[in-house]
Order: sequence, then C-alpha cells, then structure tokens
Amino acid sequence: MTGNGGLSRRIIRSMVSLALIISALALLGTYVFYILWFALFPTSIPGPDDSGLVPTTAEWGWMALTALTALGLGILWALRLARRILMPINAVAGGLHRLAEGDLSARATADDPLPDEATQLVHDFNAMADRLERVEHERRFWNAAIAHELRTPVTVLRGRLQGLTEGIFEPTPELHRSLLTQVEGLGRLIDDLRLVGLAENDRLDLQLRAADLSAEIAAVVQVVEPRLAEAGFDLSCAPGVTAPVDCDPVRIRQALLALLENARHHATPGPLRITTVCTDGVCHLMVEDSGPGVPEGMAGEIFKAFRRGDPQGRSSGLGLAVVQAIARAHGGEVTCRPSAMGGTVFDLGWPVRSGAARHHSTVTDFARLRG
Repeated sequence: MTGNGGLSRRIIRSMVSLALIISALALLGTYVFYILWFALFPTSIPGPDDSGLVPTTAEWGWMALTALTALGLGILWALRLARRILMPINAVAGGLHRLAEGDLSARATADDPLPDEATQLVHDFNAMADRLERVEHERRFWNAAIAHELRTPVTVLRGRLQGLTEGIFEPTPELHRSLLTQVEGLGRLIDDLRLVGLAENDRLDLQLRAADLSAEIAAVVQVVEPRLAEAGFDLSCAPGVTAPVDCDPVRIRQALLALLENARHHATPGPLRITTVCTDGVCHLMVEDSGPGVPEGMAGEIFKAFRRGDPQGRSSGLGLAVVQAIARAHGGEVTCRPSAMGGTVFDLGWPVRSGAARHHSTVTDFARLRG
C-alpha cells in the first residue's frame, strides 16, 4: 500500500505541476504578446507613459484566479486518473499478497469500469490464480492417489515377507509367484506414472517408423487373449489397414494393451472387437465392448489420471491416461463414444502420411488374423 500511495502522490504532483506550467505559459505568453504588440504599434498605447504594460490589480487577480482554477482542475483530474490507474493495481497487489500467504482462492475484483489494459491485467491475474489453484488441487490429488495405489501392493509384500521371516508362510513356488505378481504390478504402476509425467512435460519421445499395424495388433492380442478368454470375452478383429502406417509401434502396442486391460476390468464379458481404419489422413485404432458403457458425464474425465469409471477401483486409473498421452505424443487424440454393441468405442486416432492405406474394415475372426 505504501508503494501505491507513493505512486498516487507522484501522479497528483505531476498533474499539478503540469497545470501550473500550462497556466504560467498561457499568462506569460499573453503578457509577451502585449509587449510585442505595443512595441510594434506604439500608437495603440492608450497613455503617454508605459504604465499600461504593468498589470493592474484586477489583472493580477484574474491571473491568480486562472492559475488557481487550473490548479484545482489539475488536482481533480489527477485524483480521478490516479484512482482509475491504481484501482486494478491495488486489486492485483492485494490478490498477490494473499497468494503469497497461501490463499489460492484469492481473486482480483474491480467494481468500476476499467480501461482495456487494466481489465486485461485483472483478467490475466485471475486466470493465473485459477491455474495455480488447479495445479495445487491436482498435486494433492496425485499425491493421495499415488499413495493409495502403492499402499495395497506394498502392504501385501510386507505382510508376505514378514510371514516368511517369522516362519508363518512356507517358501512355496505359489507364494513366490504371488510376490512376483505384486512386484510386477508395482513396476507397471511406476512405468505408467513415468509415461504420463513425461507426456505432461512434452518429454515423451517417439521412435516413428512405417509399421505393420496388423502385426503389432496380433502381437498384443496373442499375449492378452488367454486372460480375456478366461474373463469371458470373445475377441475379434477387423484389420482395415493393410499398408504400413507411421507410428511408434512400441507405444501403439502399449496403448492397445491398456485399452484391452481397461475392457477386461470394466466391460461386461462378451464380444470385444478391435477395428483399424485409415481415412482422411488419420489412422484409427478402435476397441469396442458390449457394455455397460461409460457413465454419463464421465466421458471427459476418464482419460485423466486416477479417474475411474467405477467406484470399486478395480484398476490403477492410469490406463486411459497412458492411452491419451501416447495419442497426443503422436499428434492425435483418443475419444470414447457409445457403441452399437451397447457399450463403448475407444477410438485412438493419429495422423499418417497421405500414402497410408485408406480402407474400411469388416469384422473377421481373430484366429484368421493370427494365421
């Protein structure tokens, strides 16, 4: 506030000085004009002496009144100008002070209409405060979510290892496999967190090349098909893209695996279809399930990290965030929409060169694709 008060006083002093200088120049200019006029045209002097060159008492009073009037108007205008300039500055300064003290809900407000520049200043400050508040909220949410995801496998590992140490459990192959499963789960969680973090900082590097998309899909499905069949899913594939397409095949396989794992955790057992198609320079990799579909209002949230479509939390909540990160790293996007099968279509699309295949797909049995 001291700085603002000093600025206000400086504005007023500047305006008052300007008013006095203008008044003095006007008066002196008038006086000089009459001196020159009488020097050039002496016959116009009313008296025999030069007493007319000396201002009379009335003239002195008129000059003083003029100067005081200019001074008063200058002060009023300076006060008004200072208020219009300082009001948004005071609002932003107050908001910054509250932000510095940790109050991220602080916003700048101004009641009177402001100049465009001042309005933009207040708007930019409020936008910055909104972003800071969202970042802080996301940071707290991520910390809580990561702690939640790590707690279960770490608790299981600690309990099993403690039981082994105390002789409660026998060191059987089944127990070792169980411990290895928990470690693998932790490894996947760490890898997913790293990928999402790299993507958010634009540091997710891709190894782009012309890849056989059908072969990449076949490699993924060969790994996950037994687990999907055990869970009751009937997998089929529509290989609509036959020509090589530009992509990072490792990342595309990772994204497809995440989509299939998402279906295994959340979809109703039944038909599960993989479709590929290139059209208008965009390659689409789609996974379609038969239900129950994405809850209304969740379509824009499920691709964010740790946002789950079910309250039971049967997955880490990172799978679809990984898919979105990979899609955006390719310059594309992933979307979801209702499926004709009664469930959801997850559509991963990214741009490819104009020479890529542009075929529409028909569903075929996956056994034929593998063969």
